[in-house]
Amino acid sequence: VYIIGHSQGSLVGIIAAKQGADGLISLAGAGKPIDEVITEQITNTAPMFTEDTKRVFSVMKEGKTTVDFPQALTSIFNLEVQPFMMSWMAYIPKEEISSLKIPILIINGTKDLQVPVEEAKLLKGVSKNAELKIIEKMNHVLFTIEGDDLENSKSYNESFRKISEELITSITSFIKK
Repeated sequence: VYIIGHSQGSLVGIIAAKQGADGLISLAGAGKPIDEVITEQITNTAPMFTEDTKRVFSVMKEGKTTVDFPQALTSIFNLEVQPFMMSWMAYIPKEEISSLKIPILIINGTKDLQVPVEEAKLLKGVSKNAELKIIEKMNHVLFTIEGDDLENSKSYNESFRKISEELITSITSFIKK
């Protein structure tokens, strides 16, 4: 049994693998807690909301909810999502993966707009059983992107695109070992 988790599913896969698995494959998974990842994403894409993001996360770390956030951050912080976010923040992926004794394949793409390659390196850095595969030009939704960030962003809604062949080959080779 091999568990494959993508993005947030990487953390879910890590936790599930603790219950028993022959191997784990992490696709575009973060190594840091989600509050740190989201704060970095906001800083990179909408820096005017960085301080608000940090403030809301600090309230949530106290186990409280809040409605005091900019409307632009509603998709991240709406009141119904905050309890889920608080439970997610309780996990530090690099700590969770460090206890696994099974073979692990950590994959990330160089064109990932959401989870940078450095996150994959964090996961690899704490696991002696892990192998790291960085796929050139692969983005977060596992497509090969030849162009710029505009093409990359548009690709999220382009279901006609093919998943990276290198990704498929890497996963297949890992499982067959």
